[in-house]
Amino acid sequence: MNSELRAEVEAWIIDDPDEESANQLRELLNLGDEESLKGYFSGFLQFGTAGLRGPIGPGPSRMNRAVVGRTATGLVNYMKARNLSSIVIGRDARHGSEDFTFETAEIMSGAGMRVYILPRPLPTPVLAFAIRELNVDVGVMVTASHNPPQDNGYKVYLGGTVDNINYNASQIISPSDAQISAEIAKVVSLRSQPRAQVWTILDDSVLNEYVARTSILAPNPGKLKIVYTALHGVGTETIQAVFNSAGFPSLILVESQADPDPDFPTVAFPNPEEPGAIDLALETARAHNADLVIANDPDADRCAAAVNDPQRGWRMLRGDELGALLGEYIARQIKSGILANSIVSSSVLKKIAEHYSLEFRETLTGFKWLAKIPGLTFGYEEALGYCVDSRSVNDKDGISAALVLAQLATELHTEGKTLLDLLNEIWRRHGFHGTEQISIRVKDLSSVGVVLSALRSEPPKEISGHKVLSIDDLMEPTDGLPPTDGLRLWLAAQSGSIRIIIRPSGTEAKMKCYIEVVSSMGAKEAENTLNKLREPLTRLLSVN
Repeated sequence: MNSELRAEVEAWIIDDPDEESANQLRELLNLGDEESLKGYFSGFLQFGTAGLRGPIGPGPSRMNRAVVGRTATGLVNYMKARNLSSIVIGRDARHGSEDFTFETAEIMSGAGMRVYILPRPLPTPVLAFAIRELNVDVGVMVTASHNPPQDNGYKVYLGGTVDNINYNASQIISPSDAQISAEIAKVVSLRSQPRAQVWTILDDSVLNEYVARTSILAPNPGKLKIVYTALHGVGTETIQAVFNSAGFPSLILVESQADPDPDFPTVAFPNPEEPGAIDLALETARAHNADLVIANDPDADRCAAAVNDPQRGWRMLRGDELGALLGEYIARQIKSGILANSIVSSSVLKKIAEHYSLEFRETLTGFKWLAKIPGLTFGYEEALGYCVDSRSVNDKDGISAALVLAQLATELHTEGKTLLDLLNEIWRRHGFHGTEQISIRVKDLSSVGVVLSALRSEPPKEISGHKVLSIDDLMEPTDGLPPTDGLRLWLAAQSGSIRIIIRPSGTEAKMKCYIEVVSSMGAKEAENTLNKLREPLTRLLSVN
């Protein structure tokens, strides 16, 4: 075995606070398993604007107590340099989440920080709400959101104005991520860091306040039969409390997915966007003759919905369809305000804002950018993230979005209409907006760089018979947005427009492609175009 690798592993073992992961490494050393050790020691797990996210395992390249402890130490030093002195920590119910929560708490407490801990695994929006409610400087949420079961993660929020950026209880953006990462890299020894166990484990008062504030978003509850699935995550308790407080009938639960289970046994991937993820919810809806299906992802910051389409049967609404519905509903109720979405989301929200004489903003992908818009009335991104009440939660919130959607469906029902009827009204006014996302899993994110480099050096002249009219390199923006890795292509269309955006996923080893076809000829033409584009785009993006 390489002597440098052995020395690095042995030094890590000595500094590891978790005897279980240290023993895993000792066993691999004894076996001489150099290949496995190289995987676990292929650099420190990258800390970015999404914090940490990766598979659980030993060593610096995986999620474990040692990596989390060093990250917390780096965060402590970042906080001290800016006179930040308080933190609230939340967690989901994934493997390791509780250990990582208290690892962070011990390091923070040892550094003299004022530490609050949510009372049990709860949704990410509750953590975002608690930052404001407790008036703390920093929030940490231990979650991997909708990642596979073997992953965990660590998201960082800032409460106030830091380095001239008004965070207002939202996720970090650059340069804070690089500054925290630099502090993490300076940590030589975790064992030498002071630890303490002085903290406040919160009672349910913060959660109860979140429930009370959220429930007032739906003042006119009806009697719709709504099926709900938490996809084995932490959403059930909180969403039930919110719907009950608002006066809605009890949700019809998908029982096999209602309780937290870190193994997510009934789904291949615990992401409502993935094919098959809500199949059990649709079965439940058919059995109960339900009116609506709502799904949260495991940390309940995303909201998905399914409706009974008279022509197609039960189907999921696309993220952009749900964004258009919520945007239209909110726009109708206000005289002034700001609607916003990310660049990969549908262009229809901008048209809705213009129709109602409201302000519109566009941001880079990720709620960390949408949350920086002062006075945001409604914001969304196509990946099922919606903010309907930024005064309470300045982040995407799958609980409040679900409630507002239920209110909208209820009001339409009293008029003899459905969510699909309202969607069709929007399409008649603005043209049909067909959107689709293509996701291609890759071995590592370096493969994504290869694809983007090839597209930059040899851009396509046409795709499936549609001439490429122009290409915007998002690393060299001209629209006032910060640079980001990705390309935006505009294609010729018979009626309307075709827009394609290609970018790496910010949280997973995935290549992502977002297609929007706007057609004045209606849904059929747009869907035909999407069908024609799907295969050639998949080939274009595949790593050979």
